[in-house]
Amino acid sequence: MWVDPEDDPRETGIETVGEKATLVDYLRRYRLTLEMKCEGLDAEQLARRSVPPSTMSLLGLVRHLAKVEHTWFRRVMGEENIPRLYWSEDDRDLDFNGAVADPVVVADAWATWRREVAHAETYVEAAPSLDATAVHAGETYVLRDVLVHMVEEYARHVGHADLLRECIDGRTGQ
Repeated sequence: MWVDPEDDPRETGIETVGEKATLVDYLRRYRLTLEMKCEGLDAEQLARRSVPPSTMSLLGLVRHLAKVEHTWFRRVMGEENIPRLYWSEDDRDLDFNGAVADPVVVADAWATWRREVAHAETYVEAAPSLDATAVHAGETYVLRDVLVHMVEEYARHVGHADLLRECIDGRTGQ
């Protein structure tokens, strides 16, 4: 899974200048890394759980990160009053629990994740500054903090993805 630096899709050759560009670029790189960790796997492999009793899987991570993107950029920063993704009163971990080895579930997870990432990118691009705020459930949130949190969220879960992928087929990589 090691990618030659000249072929690495995360390397754009464009120098990031400024705080917003830096945060956006780190997030872009982590998003691409998640895709790379899942590349070439079938539904069963993507849904394979780590170690009991954990429900963590690569597919669960894709669904979870779609939910996180949706929550922060639609529900919180976008102040949209819409239902949560992959969540119910009966199953608050539906993102992981519903990650089953079904090609339809896999296709839906990727389509949802890509839709939510595209929305987040559009939202951030249109924001007047990193100081943009939104109020959600009585709390005020600042875009800068949300972006830093998203980088942290992806960094943690890409680490999980690295270990999950290695357990599936031994592949490791940057």
